[in-house]
Amino acid sequence: MGSETIYRATTTAPVNIAVVKYWGKRDTKLNLPTNSSLSVTLSQADLRALTTASCSASYTGGDSLLLNGEDAEVTGARTQACFRELRARRAALEAADPSLPKLSAMPLRLVSENNFPTAAGLASSAAGFAALARAIADLYELPASPAELSLIARQGSGSACRSLFGGYVAWRMGDKADGSDSMADQVADASHWPEMRALILVVSAAKKGVSSTSGMQQTVETSGLFKERIASVVPRNMAIMEKAIAERDFAAFAEVTMRDSNSFHATCADTYPPIFYMNDVSRAAIRAVEQVNAKAGRTVAAYTFDAGPNAVIYYLEKDTAAVVGSFYHILGAVDGWKASTVQSLATTSAVIEEGIAGILQTGVSRVIETGVGGGPIKTEEHLVAADGTPVKR
Repeated sequence: MGSETIYRATTTAPVNIAVVKYWGKRDTKLNLPTNSSLSVTLSQADLRALTTASCSASYTGGDSLLLNGEDAEVTGARTQACFRELRARRAALEAADPSLPKLSAMPLRLVSENNFPTAAGLASSAAGFAALARAIADLYELPASPAELSLIARQGSGSACRSLFGGYVAWRMGDKADGSDSMADQVADASHWPEMRALILVVSAAKKGVSSTSGMQQTVETSGLFKERIASVVPRNMAIMEKAIAERDFAAFAEVTMRDSNSFHATCADTYPPIFYMNDVSRAAIRAVEQVNAKAGRTVAAYTFDAGPNAVIYYLEKDTAAVVGSFYHILGAVDGWKASTVQSLATTSAVIEEGIAGILQTGVSRVIETGVGGGPIKTEEHLVAADGTPVKR
């Protein structure tokens, strides 16, 4: 083929929200965690990164990334680590078969879009690096499994390794110095427990003040609580959570989810100087979940917060009226509700007390209704045109 050929591959990748949190690195260069973690992969119908990877001998100016319509940096060590690993694997294929086009030597042109706010605590980097790794692997026609790709995506964003799988996913911390055993594996497919749902209260779409990367290292270096967390709290929570998922035991799932979120944010507060990702609206969401559970007489909802103020509330489909109905009653005017929700929950009654409701009404900018979903999906919805230019959307 001629030097003008444009090679393209496009994939979507999901957001995952951890129920046992990753926080802290034992090796910052390789992005090796201090503890294992476990997450729920959310539906790409509601939250996903769409990425096209392309290359051509006709491209000039080196590698590039267009993210949500704006030029993004690709010279950082984490992005370069992903490029380097993927190129090395393609180069090995080319060395074994000289007839293959030398894609590994061509500049990469990547275009990516998120359908949710970036850098606001909604795991945008996880979806982004998972999509990047999968799209380039498809472009290079690499025979790489999701587990193998998770090793590469992890170097870009730790939690990205979990977004290479659907359903319920563990990131095993591993113990090898080179990180070769620090990878993700699927605990259960989405079809094992398809009734899992999530309601996300978007408290702030602004970029957070303390990035996860710098925040977690401050915690590792200064928090006394953190040492207890990685030594005993997380291993215990991982064991209980994996059993809860296997048995589809929502009460156990919910308790670990909330306890682990509390533990993570406690270590942030114990960091010196302290880090506060949650705010008054976040704390109001916690009280609201407690009131919903009290009204139901059992645990029907579980809150969790990543490194940001947004509340992710897990519940089962059968408890939609009790959980989503309670929040719709006070947040019905906020954007994001699905038409089916509006129709079925319009007559819900008050459960959340007035003071808490007022804080949420003032502070929640939108909601996202979603559920457990699958892993990356290859698509022909390219963001790079056949002539190598970004697609106008």
